[in-house]
Amino acid sequence: MAVVAQLVERWLVVPDVAGSSPVGRPINSTHPLPAADADLERDTEVAPDVPWVTIVWNDPVNLMSYVTYVFRTYFGFTRPEAERLMLQVHHDGRAVVATGPREEMERHTEAMHEYGLWATVAKASDA
Repeated sequence: MAVVAQLVERWLVVPDVAGSSPVGRPINSTHPLPAADADLERDTEVAPDVPWVTIVWNDPVNLMSYVTYVFRTYFGFTRPEAERLMLQVHHDGRAVVATGPREEMERHTEAMHEYGLWATVAKASDA
C-alpha cells in the first residue's frame, strides 16, 4: 500500500497554492531513484503477450478447392501447404493458419470472413 501511495504522490501533483500549476517538476535523471521506486522497478516484470492464432473451421458450404485457393491467395502458402491445411480443416474440423500478435490475427480472421470462411482468433495456449 505504501508503494501505491508513493506512486500516486510521484505522478499526481496537487497544487498547494491557488493558481499554481498542477504540473509537477520533472524527475531529474541524474538523481538515483528512491529505494521504494528502485525496488518497484527491479521487482516488476513485463511478460510478453501470449501469441495469438487464427483458426479456420470446417463448414458445410465451401468446397475444399475454394479453401485451398483462399489459403494460397491470402496467406501465400504453397499448393502442398494450402492443401495440407485444407485437409486438416476438413478432417479435424479446424486448422491454425497463422500465429502472431492479436491485431494481426484479427485482420486475418476478418479477411477469412470476407472470403466466406468460418474463422476465429484465440490465444495460442488455448488453441
